[in-house]
Amino acid sequence: MNCTDRGGCIQVKVRAFAMLREVISAEHDAKIPGGSTVGDLLEHLSARHPGLRDALFTPAGELGAYVNILKNGRNIHFSGGLETPLEDGDTVALFPPAGGG
Repeated sequence: MNCTDRGGCIQVKVRAFAMLREVISAEHDAKIPGGSTVGDLLEHLSARHPGLRDALFTPAGELGAYVNILKNGRNIHFSGGLETPLEDGDTVALFPPAGGG
């Protein structure tokens, strides 16, 4: 997928928390095609950062039960899940399952 596929690029700020910082930098900008969804962004990031897919998804390819993803501070669970559309300038925060006891 490249930026000409959907008519230009958008830039999304990605923030990773906790153990995800071992796989992807704590904060960076991702350039993706306009019209992309959160799922598209995660595919883009997973292709570039080995281990990210395993940290976020189940072996069946579903988002892990306790993985939280926020778009501009709102959990995507309430806005369309992985099909949540992204716009230029959005911030996407990735939170892995919490561990501990």
